[in-house]
Amino acid sequence: MTLMDDRSFRYRDCEFLLSVERTGQDLFLPHVLYRSGLPNLEQQALPVDADPYASSEEAWRHCEQQAVRWVHDRTGDGQGRF
Repeated sequence: MTLMDDRSFRYRDCEFLLSVERTGQDLFLPHVLYRSGLPNLEQQALPVDADPYASSEEAWRHCEQQAVRWVHDRTGDGQGRF
C-alpha cells in the first residue's frame, strides 16, 4: 500500500486534507480528513465510504465529493449541490 501526495481542499470555509492510497496494482482508496472550519468540531477522519477505485483520478474526485457532502450534512443542506 502506498499513500499518494496529500492535497488541501477548502469548501465553505472548511478545510480538509485529502489523500489517496494505492492498495493494489490498479486500486486507489480515497481518504478525507476534516481539519477545521465549523464551530465546536475537532479534526477528524471521515469514514472510508467507498470501495477502491480503478484510477487515482476517480479516487481524488470522490474525496472532494465526500468532503462537500459532509459539509452540507452539517450545515443544514443535506441535499448537496455539486
